[in-house]
Amino acid sequence: MIIYAARTAAGVGLGALTALAGVLYLLLGAPLLVVPASRKVVQRGARRLSELERTRLWRYLDIDNLGDYDNRRALQFLVLRTLAGLLGLGVWVCIGGGLVAAVVYIGQLVTGRAPGGQGAGSVVDWLVVAALATMAVFLCIQGITGVAALERRLAKRFLGPSRWTLLKRRMDFLATTRAEVVDAVNDERRRIERDLHDGVQQRLVALGLLLGRARRTGDSELVRQAHEESQEALRELRDVAWRVYPVALDESGLEAALESLAERAVIRVQLVYALTGSPPTPVATVAYFVVSESVTNAVKHAGATWITIDVRRRERNVVVKVTDDGCGGARISLTGGLAGLLRRVAAADGEFTVDSPPRGGTVVQAVLPCG
Repeated sequence: MIIYAARTAAGVGLGALTALAGVLYLLLGAPLLVVPASRKVVQRGARRLSELERTRLWRYLDIDNLGDYDNRRALQFLVLRTLAGLLGLGVWVCIGGGLVAAVVYIGQLVTGRAPGGQGAGSVVDWLVVAALATMAVFLCIQGITGVAALERRLAKRFLGPSRWTLLKRRMDFLATTRAEVVDAVNDERRRIERDLHDGVQQRLVALGLLLGRARRTGDSELVRQAHEESQEALRELRDVAWRVYPVALDESGLEAALESLAERAVIRVQLVYALTGSPPTPVATVAYFVVSESVTNAVKHAGATWITIDVRRRERNVVVKVTDDGCGGARISLTGGLAGLLRRVAAADGEFTVDSPPRGGTVVQAVLPCG
């Protein structure tokens, strides 16, 4: 805390000195602003000074992620920031005057003289001086804090992206995620079609052939095989339906759906569910499919022997993490299950990461906003 306060005070003090350079630059450059040809030169110079101020703000006031601004806004920032710097200079002048006064009063206290006069000072006199000194220290601290807060607001207002830029980026992001959602839905439809064609349909064809042979020959063994095929076809059909959308998610919530998923897995799965209740349905749906696809990949492609599912809340987000001990090496390509999960999570305004070093296991994590 003390180090942070010292850095803030040093940053405001250094800003007070650079404000003097800003005043000089603005006084010299102001007449040139009326000429269109020299106006751009003045703005470019203002941007260079603003870059120096941005470095100071980053080092001393912990303001990062700036730099998305043009030369015109740089000049606007320099004008207002110079005024704030002069305000900080005034605060430091008051601090300097207070330190000089403190040295004088301490000298008078040591020599036994009254505050600001001759003769011996009483206790009441020194209590008044102490009260005034305390108020002065408080006002100086508030002055440093206020100037620092003002500089932070100016920097975020002028050195960061404008509202229009943020709105345009948001529109571009929504357009991209909408297209990705459409692609994800189409990929999901193709996957369901493959599952039905390569799995359930083939088993139903085999079942029909077995029943036809059993009908012609009356062989009980063929009837038994046909019964087993029908059971397998039903199981695969339930698996396909479950992957499309689990009924338990609506009926019992996310925790019950994940517990059912863990029970149906062919390897050991540990579920850590640290949420109180189930999140909203859109968030729960994305969280479920992140877990489902990750478990499927770990079993089919990574050769994992155990999987850990961790679902918990972090501030205003739901964090879903799936860890396995498989062979690793998973990457997010343009197609495939992980690409589909990336699009699902992006459509929910979340963040999706995959950490999968070769022969080091895989950690799939999704951070989903949940107000």
